[in-house]
Amino acid sequence: MAGPSKFIALTPKLYDYLVAHGHNGDPIRAELAAETAQLGSISTMQIAAEQGTLMAILAGAIGARCAVEVGTFTGYSALCIARALPADGRLLCCDVNEQWTGIGRRYWERAGVANKITLKLGPAADTLKALPVSHTFDFAFIDADKSSYGIYYEEILKRLRPGGLILFDNVLWNGAVIEEAIKDADTLALRALNDFIANDTRVEAVMIGIADGLTIVRKK
Repeated sequence: MAGPSKFIALTPKLYDYLVAHGHNGDPIRAELAAETAQLGSISTMQIAAEQGTLMAILAGAIGARCAVEVGTFTGYSALCIARALPADGRLLCCDVNEQWTGIGRRYWERAGVANKITLKLGPAADTLKALPVSHTFDFAFIDADKSSYGIYYEEILKRLRPGGLILFDNVLWNGAVIEEAIKDADTLALRALNDFIANDTRVEAVMIGIADGLTIVRKK
């Protein structure tokens, strides 16, 4: 176990410093975040700016060409991933909400990445299961209904190339994963997934304390 000296609690001022000292200030991303904020409390579903930058760096570092995202919301994470892909790269986005993803479409067009993105509206499990097993992904981001994370994991992992990455959002669930008294379906699903991945010999994995917790899985 890491001792207290191995991590630091972020104050709002220190967090602002952290964000300011990464490449997180892209104008289009900022405008999309601002429009998303106007949706009210639901806007918290959008990932943090530094998380989007980290995801893009990871996708670029492994030379990802074919990616998938489960849970697109207003398109911020998709924008970050698509920009990291080469000109002929492809990103499959799975979501169920036409209104929210419609916001994303406008910003994808403005950013010049709409040609890389295919949006499938409908249950993500059905979309993934309909893909041939021969369909190969290099990179995946899962940020949708927590109770189905396990299904998404297995469907994507069987199609993930060796060395490919799967990223899971919200794995700390605002701390609920360590509170045994909390037993709602989403918390139980995340707790079970976290335990499963920690012992899954098919992959290497690390959980990091960015935003609401991010697990990075690398297929062996």
